[in-house]
Amino acid sequence: MARQLTDEEIERQLADLPLWTRDGDAIVATIEAPDFPAAIRIVDEVAEVAEEMNHHPDIDIRWRTTTWLLTTHDAGGLTQLDIEQAHRIVEIARRHGVDVDG
Repeated sequence: MARQLTDEEIERQLADLPLWTRDGDAIVATIEAPDFPAAIRIVDEVAEVAEEMNHHPDIDIRWRTTTWLLTTHDAGGLTQLDIEQAHRIVEIARRHGVDVDG
């Protein structure tokens, strides 16, 4: 099982993820794609990554706006898996035309 991150570790790593904020035992981001098809392509690519990592985000899709929530349920909070997946989501969004620099 992955080790739960400390508050200090989370804060430090979120500094490199401007789209992401902490919400209790999770991190969340809202990503607005250029259009609906791009939003679906982002979700589809993240689904492939999630399967590879065996770590699945909560995803809400509203037209071209996607909201992502990451937490490691079996660790009871945030782990390095969440941070790594957040970086991968950001990179996928960037490739689909999203301004990910906040």
